[in-house]
Amino acid sequence: MNKFRQFLANYQNAILAWLLIALLVALGFYFGVDKSILAFVVLMVGIFGQAFAALIAWIGLVPIIGPIVAHVLSLPFIWLLNGVGYLVSIVAIKRGYSKDVLNYRVLTVTLLAGLTLGYILGKLI
Repeated sequence: MNKFRQFLANYQNAILAWLLIALLVALGFYFGVDKSILAFVVLMVGIFGQAFAALIAWIGLVPIIGPIVAHVLSLPFIWLLNGVGYLVSIVAIKRGYSKDVLNYRVLTVTLLAGLTLGYILGKLI
């Protein structure tokens, strides 16, 4: 029970941030708030409440596979590839290539998932 209290003390802000994020998303969908406004508010709550960093730490707590997944998710290459994908998506959507952007984003998510799975399997085997 002492470890549980220590966990709650260490991640108090992050737990409150995730609860607030869940509440904001539920209320936002219920009241029909614009999705871009909702995304901005969730991003701000997540950053200031350290929710995203805590999520990676919580993933790292899972035995055997958790630290590997946390390491892959924190690789700069993954962040760079995803960031460039979003920038290209914005330009392409403005030029009228919405359907192509959807296909591109599906391929990007598949690539990132494949890289993550390959890295995990490579470390385990």
